Amino acid sequence: MLAYRAANWAGITTNVFFGCLRSYVFVALFVAQPEAAGYRLDDALRYTWLTQALLAYTNLWGWWDVAETIKTGQVATDLARPFDYFGFWLGHDVGRAVYHLLFRGVPIYLAGMILFGVGAPTSPLVWLAFVVSLFLAELVGFAFRFLLNLTAFWLLDVRGVGMVATIFTSFFSGMLLPIAFFPDWLRVISAWLPFQGMIYLPTSVFLGKLEGVNLLVALGQQVGWFTGLAVAGRALLGLATRRLVIQGG
Repeated sequence: MLAYRAANWAGITTNVFFGCLRSYVFVALFVAQPEAAGYRLDDALRYTWLTQALLAYTNLWGWWDVAETIKTGQVATDLARPFDYFGFWLGHDVGRAVYHLLFRGVPIYLAGMILFGVGAPTSPLVWLAFVVSLFLAELVGFAFRFLLNLTAFWLLDVRGVGMVATIFTSFFSGMLLPIAFFPDWLRVISAWLPFQGMIYLPTSVFLGKLEGVNLLVALGQQVGWFTGLAVAGRALLGLATRRLVIQGG
């Protein structure tokens, strides 16, 4: 990751540009109405820049490393190696996420602080809860993406699956708009999906919107979603390996 510095700067520039566009949309909204869905302008700006900063960390819009190994046949060698296949890719993805958090996420949020005066929590407890929720968000995101990648065992091209997944993750994760802005019936639907655990819940913790029992419930949801998706991923991997045919070995 550290080798591709120009790509990282290009990503930072892109995220800052769209952070400015999204910020001005909220500025226009809150000029007309000082508060909406429990959010004020400073909350909305923090939300905007934190979601922009976490976009690469969560890899919300695409990660096809496993699918690529299935396409090339490298998966046969990986499955023959003496390590847990799911754990290997999880460790790989956590390393990628940590890099993007430090070298892309932090500069993007600092840009928001400079350009729009967004602040940060002052409570150590909020920071602790945020770090825990942020780590769980990475786990949930990986488990979901791992499941998507395994469809390459059955499909010749996973781009269609990827595009559908991008629509759902972008909308229901809260990346485009805080879920608090959704109508009641849509919030109920999103509560039963794992996507808000990738962006919306850690961001809500950062903003101080989740405290006490509500915070514990949110963290419990993230743990539950990761566990369920991980179990499903391992089960699907078991089905896929029974389908895999290796010529000459």
